[in-house]
Amino acid sequence: MRKAFSMITAIFIIVLMAAVAAFILSLSGKMVQETTTQFQREQSMLLAKSYTEYAIMAVTANEHNSSNCLNDISGNYGLLPDGNYLYTVDVNISYIGNDINLGVGSSSNCDKRLSTTVTNPESPLSIIVDVFVRHKDLNHPAGNSAPEITYHRRSLQKI
Repeated sequence: MRKAFSMITAIFIIVLMAAVAAFILSLSGKMVQETTTQFQREQSMLLAKSYTEYAIMAVTANEHNSSNCLNDISGNYGLLPDGNYLYTVDVNISYIGNDINLGVGSSSNCDKRLSTTVTNPESPLSIIVDVFVRHKDLNHPAGNSAPEITYHRRSLQKI
């Protein structure tokens, strides 16, 4: 009777330890997934901020006229082993203001010039910078066919 009780106690302890180990492994796997998701989100936010600053610098360095107007910037970041990029960045720049050098109509290259009705003649030229950072979820079970996650940042800047 005493040997059987010791055997049952040992089996119970082994099953209990296995359940605790399985719980710890499951929890650590979820923590790794959450950390990866948080890293990708933070990386998207930093890329959006960086490309916003880059767009502002590019517009201020660019001569504002109807034939030389900066509307879009795009880039990639994080080369994967299969040759694709982890992050794809698209920047759209729209102009607001009464800068006569931007031009109007079909001859203008500034196809993203917004209405000037919200400005007065003394209003400086401003830009709206829309940054879209797209990436695939590394934890998604579909792998490369996983849907893209998009982070969007919009900024208004006086030029």
